[in-house]
Amino acid sequence: MPIATPEVYAEMLDRAKAGKFAYPAINVTSSQTLNAALRGFAEAESDGIIQISTGGAEFLGGQYNKDMVTGAVALAEYAHIIAEKYDVTVALHTDHCPKGKLDGYVRPLLDISAERVKAGRNPLFQSHMWDGSAETLADNLAIGQELLAKAAAAKIILEVEITPTGGEEDGVSHEINDELYTTVDDAIRTAEALGLGEKGRYLLAASFGNVHGVYKPGNVVLRPELLKDLQEGVGAKYGQTAGSQPFDFVFHGGSGSTEQEIATALENGVVKMNLDTDTQYAFTRPVADHMFRNYDGVLKVDGEVGVKSQYDPRTWGKSAEAGMAKRVSEACANLRSTGTKLK
Repeated sequence: MPIATPEVYAEMLDRAKAGKFAYPAINVTSSQTLNAALRGFAEAESDGIIQISTGGAEFLGGQYNKDMVTGAVALAEYAHIIAEKYDVTVALHTDHCPKGKLDGYVRPLLDISAERVKAGRNPLFQSHMWDGSAETLADNLAIGQELLAKAAAAKIILEVEITPTGGEEDGVSHEINDELYTTVDDAIRTAEALGLGEKGRYLLAASFGNVHGVYKPGNVVLRPELLKDLQEGVGAKYGQTAGSQPFDFVFHGGSGSTEQEIATALENGVVKMNLDTDTQYAFTRPVADHMFRNYDGVLKVDGEVGVKSQYDPRTWGKSAEAGMAKRVSEACANLRSTGTKLK
């Protein structure tokens, strides 16, 4: 069962939360990066999450039409076939989708999965993200309610981002300031609007100083202990027992985080951590190394013919896959998911 069924995906998330570990969610933009992610999970004996952003899906759709739905569907279908060769279970997820792209991305993909489920099949994707962090919380949650109902009907888990993550990703950007911290009131309003599972399961990307992209130490102050306050505040509001964790949290903007920051986040209910910037570099770095080392071979310099074996994409592509796979395995170790695969 390389691609998780809805039931297995729920089990994966439950196991992560109970075991205080999280799954790396790896952004992919090609069949090569998909294979690199799968290889990294397999070598770490960890299940995981493969995700495609709007920009990644547009790239996958080809630069002639740049169709996001086509790109996402094509890679998902490919993943259902190629993942059979890896001895781990993965879930397919779509990453950040702002309001202006819902009609061209998440809503059509939800419809495709709804048709599959109606025909007795599993959904194409196991979860989709609605990024309403640029909207008011009221508008964000209103759209979240609509999408959660559609997702639940298609046996899909929704991910919501209720407050901003700093930095920029696929055209959605936020300043690095004091607004990067979700409050208990924000969390209570989320629970009031989306429920705590009875309206459909969702993942919550809360903000505790997270920033997308690369940043130097000191540029941002992460406060993963804030997640405990959110869990306890909502738990108390709904009469849950002390120590309960009503939310399944997602850690965005995790590049450069310390081991202690990650550990604190895991203890407070993080079950998914996005990884993109670091894996992009891990994929590209071996390619740059190959090109610099074999400059005369990959280019037909001064009228020469070059060296076919050196500019063959398979040559440097294998190094790129290995580099990214290694970084994925490292992420599994950091998130304590190594050796936790279902089968």
